[in-house]
Amino acid sequence: MDVGLLIRQRLAELRLGQKDLAAAAEVTESYVSQLLARKKMPPAPDRTDIYDKMSRLLKLPRGKLARLADLQRKDELKKTLLDPPEPLFKEVRALILRKCAPATGAPVRAIFEKQPFGELERLVTQKLLDVVKRVAKEELESESWLRRVGRLSRRRYEDIRVDLLEFLDTDIFNLSAENCVSFLDPLIESWDIDLATFAMEIVLSRRLAPGSAKRFEFVEQEPGPPFKQEPGLEEFLRDPSLRGGASLDEIEFLKRLRFNGRRPTALYYYRELQSLRDPLHFRAPGTANGVPRR
Repeated sequence: MDVGLLIRQRLAELRLGQKDLAAAAEVTESYVSQLLARKKMPPAPDRTDIYDKMSRLLKLPRGKLARLADLQRKDELKKTLLDPPEPLFKEVRALILRKCAPATGAPVRAIFEKQPFGELERLVTQKLLDVVKRVAKEELESESWLRRVGRLSRRRYEDIRVDLLEFLDTDIFNLSAENCVSFLDPLIESWDIDLATFAMEIVLSRRLAPGSAKRFEFVEQEPGPPFKQEPGLEEFLRDPSLRGGASLDEIEFLKRLRFNGRRPTALYYYRELQSLRDPLHFRAPGTANGVPRR
């Protein structure tokens, strides 16, 4: 069973319509219709709140829709990997070149045209996409930010929420003109690249992403000393009662800890893991010293 089929069944059982579901999830009825018809890929569960909102309306166990969506996305990804990637839409390239610094624009355009979707065009597009996605992820739950983006791109709030779900799921091979209109255009002020070193500078719109310009460059570094895993960490990883369900990210975090010659025990790593998981040890966004800002 896929996401669309389960949702259609529950709507029928509860005598609800797609309009009711769209209102509950704060998206457009058109998006719901395409999602149920499998014309749209279900969005990644970790990038949206619509599954929780839909589940409440459909009276489904929390997490069921999200798990089903994750399985469906993995199946679709396997099929996609069998097909060769296609180059960008011409509107995407036009926007990227328009945002390029004037002094660099002509030589970059010449390279793009000589090597359609070659190494340089993919590098530039990937960096621009990475930077804008990072901002979008940080503002994912901000209704005011989404409304500002919508005003700049002349899109309704519900439309921009749908656009954001699709944008966060896209890659450089599937970047569309709609993605550009909704996010790349309003967020990117300009970009520049040094064709000798491939160092890039990306300037974001101050209205939507306040802060300094983002700079990326290749830096030559000497290899560091060989890393030897702590005996206490090895013991911790071997002991299921201590390691528990430690994720790969959590284990990688523990591996990066340094102790200036001291030798931590397996119990230390167990306590460090519990501390890492305790939300009381971290400040939530929009708080100061653990207290919400007023």
